[in-house]
Amino acid sequence: QVQLVESGGGLVQAGGSLRLSCAASGRAFSRYFMGWFRQAPGKEREFVATISSSAIYTSYADSVKGRVTISRDNAKNTVYLQMSSLKPEDTAVYYCAASSGVPSTPVLGTDFNYWGQGTQVTVSS
Repeated sequence: QVQLVESGGGLVQAGGSLRLSCAASGRAFSRYFMGWFRQAPGKEREFVATISSSAIYTSYADSVKGRVTISRDNAKNTVYLQMSSLKPEDTAVYYCAASSGVPSTPVLGTDFNYWGQGTQVTVSS
């Protein structure tokens, strides 16, 4: 089992940058496929990015592609989400998630077994 704690959210002006972190506790973090999702008020949860256990594979939602980079440091049990050129529509609670297997369809989120509590990102115009 793994516990996930996100940090790094906050209020930023449009065009600004933020780096979110997700610290994992528990065993074998390096074996987990990791993902970031977000949920804006009144909207469904949305896939943002995912990264394989060895960081060889990454995938991004079209809405953030080119503005967001997911990375991980297995030695630190941490996954990151570097966001730049932020837009007001990026405002949401951002969640980190872990999958003990290889997700068949990462964008759905249903293959991820563990979730953090989320960190708020607010982008002002």
